Amino acid sequence: MFPPLRYFLPLMVLALIAVASLGGGGEDPPPLRAYVGARIIPVTAPEIADGVLLVRGETIAAVGKRGEVAIPGDAVVIDVKGKVLFPGLVCTHSHIGKVQGGDDSSPIQPDVRVLDSIDVLDSTFEKARAGGITMANIMSGSGLLLSGQTSYLKLRDGNTIEDLAVRNEDGSMAGGIKMANGTNSIKESGGPPGTRGKSAALVRAQFLKARRYREKLAKGGDDPPERDLAMEALVEVLEGKRVVHHHTHRHDDIVTVLRLKKEFGFKVVLHHVSEAWKVADEIAEAGVPCSIIYLDSPGGKLEALDLEWKNGAELEKRGVLTAFHTDDPINDSRWFLRSAGLAVRSGMSRQKALEAVTIAGAEMMDQADQTGSLAVGKKADFVVLNGDPLSVYTRVLETHVEGRKVFDLDDPKDRLWAEGGFGAGHRRRASGCCFTK
Repeated sequence: MFPPLRYFLPLMVLALIAVASLGGGGEDPPPLRAYVGARIIPVTAPEIADGVLLVRGETIAAVGKRGEVAIPGDAVVIDVKGKVLFPGLVCTHSHIGKVQGGDDSSPIQPDVRVLDSIDVLDSTFEKARAGGITMANIMSGSGLLLSGQTSYLKLRDGNTIEDLAVRNEDGSMAGGIKMANGTNSIKESGGPPGTRGKSAALVRAQFLKARRYREKLAKGGDDPPERDLAMEALVEVLEGKRVVHHHTHRHDDIVTVLRLKKEFGFKVVLHHVSEAWKVADEIAEAGVPCSIIYLDSPGGKLEALDLEWKNGAELEKRGVLTAFHTDDPINDSRWFLRSAGLAVRSGMSRQKALEAVTIAGAEMMDQADQTGSLAVGKKADFVVLNGDPLSVYTRVLETHVEGRKVFDLDDPKDRLWAEGGFGAGHRRRASGCCFTK
């Protein structure tokens, strides 16, 4: 027989308090901070051996060599000698936050907004911050030809999706749209689309419908078309306001996406592209960026059988804008930096590999003017490392989003997310059990 509930009430109250403290943003940092003495890797500018990063509020005010950057007298000076300052990592393809998109009611569902299903208090956000990720493209899976609108999030501390959302100029939440082809979206159960040919046919039909909807809107008049949320999203795609993030693996599937892009003129980022090395010339000719993944263990789907580590190097040779992604939980967000090291090991240049975890991803999400490198005027999104970003021994010591520290390895609560231990896999189970002295 269990004891009465009243015996558990004190523990339940402590647990709730702990959860609340985890979701908050903490105290405001000093208005002006100077991080002094670190090796700074701005990514879009030469490395600085003994540098100064000056942060005013949530913005980078100056970056340069010590002695050449004037440090105001009212700045709080933070000694980071022996450390490395590096831009916050940008993941172009992630499923953290228990995100869900469309269901089996239709193979194409552009009206679905994944922001309505993201749990920003899920443990995967803590783990992503522990890996140095400061911005991510959160998207639904690839089981449908079009599974919904993606969400671009800054990994600030916050309690709601509104706290983390990246905003467009009109105040709306920024994001792309998730599409897929190949075996995932074919549905071998017998439902539509059933084949690769039918997959492309269904996509064409939807974009033709969206064109007609846009034409009716343009005409105006007293009889506008009835509002259609699905068509509204596809019109944004046709007008270049919403980027298509397209899951694709095989060389023939890749070329199909390029064909559809040419036919309808939408902006697209190719994701995964396991066989990009087979059609790298075609990708380059189309001027399409690629977001690729590095896996260090065998297995997975048959259509990814010919995945090659040389993808990054082959795309770089042809001038293709290339970023890396985690596809978390396929790759744990805590180990995202490893992708850059694996890419260099397989022939990619150091510079392009570092860009691929930072500025390249920001460009693919149209956010490069705000983040992705350490430059004056950009948001203060950066990580403090204990070594070179390509070293397997390097660890993320701190993660800062818009000037606010959101991860600190020296904090026992944060170290739990970075290293595991009891409760580390579930945010709510971790509360009330591990953090008292």
